[in-house]
Amino acid sequence: MFFSSDTSHTVVQGTVKQADSGGDWILHHVMDGNYLDFEPFGKIYLPHLQLLGLDISITRHVVFLWIVAALLILTFLIASKSYKKSLVPHGFTNFIETIIVFVRDEIVKPTIGHGYEKFLPYLLTAFFFILYSNFLGLIPYTATVTSNIAVTATLAGFTFITTQIGGMISHGPLGYFKGLIPPGMPVALLPLIVLVEIFGLFTKPFALCIRLFANMTAGHVVILSLIGLIFIMKTIYFAPVSIAFALFIYFLELLVALIQAYIFTMLSSLFIGMAVHQDH
Repeated sequence: MFFSSDTSHTVVQGTVKQADSGGDWILHHVMDGNYLDFEPFGKIYLPHLQLLGLDISITRHVVFLWIVAALLILTFLIASKSYKKSLVPHGFTNFIETIIVFVRDEIVKPTIGHGYEKFLPYLLTAFFFILYSNFLGLIPYTATVTSNIAVTATLAGFTFITTQIGGMISHGPLGYFKGLIPPGMPVALLPLIVLVEIFGLFTKPFALCIRLFANMTAGHVVILSLIGLIFIMKTIYFAPVSIAFALFIYFLELLVALIQAYIFTMLSSLFIGMAVHQDH
């Protein structure tokens, strides 16, 4: 349901008070919630659902996950239908093909090498999903799903599973895990090395998860903090400086959104290549 205009005015006043007292209002905008936020106009509360005692409620980030998924499906449906009409892409399809070729030739193929074709669909999907999520989150009244650690952990989990399966298919389960141990290692050090290598298998996806989550959250926190300085200083004369810096960070976030999609895909591809070609 929407708030009335009087309630919206109360929300704005409450935001100012929160800005005076601390940074809770920033987390209110960055974190997930059971509503779609359209302040100062109001909010739309989302349904609360339970299944067998489990809370499966639809949240703000879930809604925008669906939107990103719908945009991805729509994008590639348009691109695929364009190829049915002509083998030479035009307009939007040409733009999408340029990105796909870049990911294939500049990221996946150099880092994985022989056999990269098997992993290209996953890596392309991850790249476009992160790219769309990051850019969508920069639009007012939306949410950045990649600032939710559950989302980035799931993405990192898919990379982890793909890496292990790829390594075991290439070398066999025993050969893959045997290849993790450097040749010529003294027997006395084997228990320690095994623990270090097993720990290393999990630190790679953990780093992917935290890097994406932290970078996308930090940018939004900085922008909101700069805007909040207007209320903290309690003077309209500080607004031009605050808004100017916020706009600068916003345009910087556009670059970060692209870079983070590139880095996640590149590192995922690198980890897969290391697992598939252990002898290189």
